[in-house]
Amino acid sequence: MISNPNIILPEPTLRRLPWYLAYVEILKARKVEFVSSTQISRALSVDAAQIAKDLSFLSLRGKTRIGYEVDALAKALSDFLGFRTLHKAFVFGAGSLGRALMHDSGLANYGLDIVAGFDIDCEKIGSTVGDVPIYHMDSLSEMMNRHDATIGILTVPAECAQDTADTAIGEGIRAIWNFTPYRVKVAEGIVMTNTSIYAHLALIYNRLNAES
Repeated sequence: MISNPNIILPEPTLRRLPWYLAYVEILKARKVEFVSSTQISRALSVDAAQIAKDLSFLSLRGKTRIGYEVDALAKALSDFLGFRTLHKAFVFGAGSLGRALMHDSGLANYGLDIVAGFDIDCEKIGSTVGDVPIYHMDSLSEMMNRHDATIGILTVPAECAQDTADTAIGEGIRAIWNFTPYRVKVAEGIVMTNTSIYAHLALIYNRLNAES
């Protein structure tokens, strides 16, 4: 059970929890029964006190000198993060990145169910990527009525990002996962997160240049 399923966690904590889950899933596969905060700390280079604080958001309690039961910790983390509940999503933009996300069946293991893609390129409309059909943007309202998706994944060109987000939100999308380099603006109450591949590349290049 989760102590408070509606709690708003600090973003750094939310970024660390999937690290812990990935590690305990490895331990689970190895048939390891218990793990301590210290062991997780050594594996992931995160302070043990910070790990204990992060895990305090879960109702799970570690045993003195033994630690957390691996199976229970993996389930609690997965439940807390929402990975065990499927969330329907649409991909906007069926280019190389959008198609890669639609091909990634592993996302379903983390609760993301991509049920449709959208584009304006007539050559892409009517095709499928894996099991995901591609529709014209004009079909968005119809597909929302059919699937009631909550998440919109933006992989469109930067110049189309704001208009596409506005259209998706207007049809009922409640969360935007933005892969474009454009900083999309959304109304209060809409969940917004940015995953900028280009920003991370800039960071890598800058650090590489600094080391050379």
